[in-house]
Amino acid sequence: MKLLLLALSLFSMSAMAIELPTTSNFIFKKINKNTEDNVSQYDFEGIVKLSNCSGAIIRFEGQPDTAKAYVLTNGHCIQKPGGYLNPGEVWTNVDLKRSMKVFNKDMKLFPIKSTKIVYATMTNTDAAIYELKETYADINAMGIESFTLDSNRPVVGVPMDIVSGYWDRGYRCEVDGFVHQLLEGDWTFTDSIRYSDKGCDTIGGTSGSPIIQTGTRYVIGVNNTGNKEGGRCTLNNPCENDVNGDITVLKRSYGQQTYNFYSCLTVDFKIDTTLTSCTLPK
Repeated sequence: MKLLLLALSLFSMSAMAIELPTTSNFIFKKINKNTEDNVSQYDFEGIVKLSNCSGAIIRFEGQPDTAKAYVLTNGHCIQKPGGYLNPGEVWTNVDLKRSMKVFNKDMKLFPIKSTKIVYATMTNTDAAIYELKETYADINAMGIESFTLDSNRPVVGVPMDIVSGYWDRGYRCEVDGFVHQLLEGDWTFTDSIRYSDKGCDTIGGTSGSPIIQTGTRYVIGVNNTGNKEGGRCTLNNPCENDVNGDITVLKRSYGQQTYNFYSCLTVDFKIDTTLTSCTLPK
């Protein structure tokens, strides 16, 4: 039976390997719910559960305990009435209150709340950073350590974990390669991470999950899409476009690199797209 998907109560969501099952499709959710054995293999401390996606509390290298904590997820996971961010659309410092929950190392959930979106886009990448009302010190007081956003570009062959707060489960594979352009519907993502063909067959709801270098607490990217049906460059069926304009369709999952956030980082750990060094869409 074809899975029906929805985004938010305000609009239909079908995007980017990130779809959600409808509440009536309880069988799908039940059979894909994580087992205790799967949970034990992955590090859930700092993983965030959103109403429609996954995320993680991340920290830039050197960011102080007094700073407001950040949550990394996908740009297509933000709650924009009417649909996804348009190609070319970028949000910076937009007030947005949103309730979330974060796991500690024992899989206990704690409530947290955002006050604004520091940055969000679906152009060239598919990423968003929320700023919380809680500081890193507040998060630490819950017994939770944040992940560190890696400032280095990942390399082929690096073992990686994708940990989903929405589904309470994880996936493990390797960085298989990088895609010049990933085309999906109206959106184009550049220099995307392609996952190896076994172990990371992510499903709807895993969107926004951090890509973690296995055995570390360093985040090297954010999970965002996958081709499940073999379609060519359509929504939920991204295709690869190489430097020569040749299109390849693979039934694979993909993520977006996050090291480039550092190119837009100020000395007080704010995202400033006006910096000459900034490589993020402005």
